[in-house]
Amino acid sequence: MKQIIHSLLETDLYKISMGQAIYHQFSDYKTTWTFKCRNEDVFFTPEMVEEIRRQIRYYCRLRFKEDELDYLNNIPWIKGSYVDFLRLWEPRYEDFHISTDDPTGLKLEATGTWLNTSMYEIPTLAIVNEVYFRMQYDYKELYKQFKRKLKAKKKALLDGTYEIGNFSEFGLRRRLSSEAQDYAVRELKDVTWKVCGSDCVGTSNIYLARKYNVIPVGTMAHEWIMCVGQGNHKHNPSYSNHYSMEAWVREYGVQNGTALTDTITTDCFLRDFDLQYATLFSGVRHDSGDPYEWGDKMLDHYRKLGLDSKTKTLLFSDSLNFEKASGLYAYFKDHCKVAFGIGTYISNDTDVRPLNIVMKVTRCNGQDVAKVSDTPGKGMCKNQDYVDYLERSIRWRMENEVMKYV
Repeated sequence: MKQIIHSLLETDLYKISMGQAIYHQFSDYKTTWTFKCRNEDVFFTPEMVEEIRRQIRYYCRLRFKEDELDYLNNIPWIKGSYVDFLRLWEPRYEDFHISTDDPTGLKLEATGTWLNTSMYEIPTLAIVNEVYFRMQYDYKELYKQFKRKLKAKKKALLDGTYEIGNFSEFGLRRRLSSEAQDYAVRELKDVTWKVCGSDCVGTSNIYLARKYNVIPVGTMAHEWIMCVGQGNHKHNPSYSNHYSMEAWVREYGVQNGTALTDTITTDCFLRDFDLQYATLFSGVRHDSGDPYEWGDKMLDHYRKLGLDSKTKTLLFSDSLNFEKASGLYAYFKDHCKVAFGIGTYISNDTDVRPLNIVMKVTRCNGQDVAKVSDTPGKGMCKNQDYVDYLERSIRWRMENEVMKYV
């Protein structure tokens, strides 16, 4: 099999955004990342596992090139000090622990500094996904199905069947293959406001954003709130959002500001999303729970703070297709700016069910960390006692702290 990851730019932009803040503020943090396949009927053969090892070795030989660093340096909020660090940075194969010792056939973890291990998540998932689909199925047939479906989706956008406003392609981690994602971005970048009510403004994949001259998109992921909020063991974890937003604003000010709301439930997030942060952050991202209820809740929160919601962006990114996005756009477009990050539906839609794979941070600085999202089952923690402790902390705060809109 050919090499899957060809450039260190082949990752999601939020890894660079978080990476810079990690470098400047949390360079001594240590983390453990754990892979999980949520599909109950999937098995990785020993041959697949060996190919995954081989592909990760290829990835670990990559280094940033000067023209790639120049591209990053021209992103307004990326600082020269971090670019200089990336000039020296290299993935370490020694950080990976890969075996067949799991019911799914694949056990995969990464341990080391947060600076390193955070960067491994996206390329690793892309490798696992592509290896599985190339070795489990007739890949050429899957690719034909993928192109056929994408053609129909593009037509439905251009002829107005769906109207979804601004959207970006978010599919790197679960794409069918590198050529499939490349094809999707190349095709969809032609969908613009000039010809229809939808506009493909960019992709989370930095490599493809650069290649096709579209916007690289991405701010923060759950790991940021989990590690910043729970990695310092002196912190009360129910204030994770406060600590993480405080550190983000320290790094970026009013730039690069889309807050992720659901790491320890959106209701708890709103306790910390006060007038200061709601003003500084340009918008918020939805990733679990009912999107309509979430959106109404956010609009109501902005209203109570005295802010004009039409100046703020609601970014939806949870298991979307064009039909769902079209409904959400129609519902919210008159009340705020609406945007979508659409992943697997664009990058891996075939006649075969896609993999539901994740690689999540499970420990930080020697202690468990956890996510308690708005959708039961989306969290991932090895220690149920810690999850119980986190939930008790959240519950106590919600029951005893008065909500303030100042």
